[in-house]
Amino acid sequence: MGSLASEERRNWLVAELKTADSVSLVGAAKALGVSEMTVRRDLDVLESVGLARRVRGGAVTAGPMSFENRDRSHAAEKRLIAEKLLPLVPSEGVIAMDSSTTMHRLASMLTGSGRLTVVTNGLLTFEALQRRPGVVAVLTGGTADERSDSLVGPVASATLETMRFPLFFASAAAIDESGCSEDTFEEAEVKRAFSRAASEVVVGVHSQKLGKEATASAVRTEDIATLATELDPESEQLGPYRASIPNVV
Repeated sequence: MGSLASEERRNWLVAELKTADSVSLVGAAKALGVSEMTVRRDLDVLESVGLARRVRGGAVTAGPMSFENRDRSHAAEKRLIAEKLLPLVPSEGVIAMDSSTTMHRLASMLTGSGRLTVVTNGLLTFEALQRRPGVVAVLTGGTADERSDSLVGPVASATLETMRFPLFFASAAAIDESGCSEDTFEEAEVKRAFSRAASEVVVGVHSQKLGKEATASAVRTEDIATLATELDPESEQLGPYRASIPNVV
């Protein structure tokens, strides 16, 4: 593309973040025809005005993305993660799912015998479950958060405090060795309530989120029973998690 002026470079970086959720120093430098140091300075500027969050080797989008943008990002890999999780879903009983696009894909794959109930705070996940044969969908209630197309707030959390279910299926904005974190405090609060109500937590995340931190802590590593990514379970990237999470798939 050739070398661009600083404003053009930063506009390109913002557009890339909105589309892909992240940029790497190496990839951006090559695409823009500038040095990695130049890209690093541009990303520092974007971080200072709240348009990016710097991470090792590049940056990720700052704050929550819309459901539509998240759903388009890494669609094939998210489907693979959902396919890995599908055998873990029981044929009957009560389970819970968060409002993530990955769990939305999992919800779209479910079939039941009329004895599987799914509790969710995801508006679009609830809609997808309504179309699945033999599945009963239950919304937590709460305040609609347009940033994540989910229900959050004290009503959602209070509802979950009255419930118990064996499995909670969730994704995360980021995950490191201490656990999962989210871009908003409201979403993190609801996921903590889901986690407290569940006997086991099953997490499905894209490998791009490994080793990252977001704004608010949600699910602790010690509460995660299963971690699924699009990677081979023996991948070196998953090494730090195999030591503390019983089932890595």
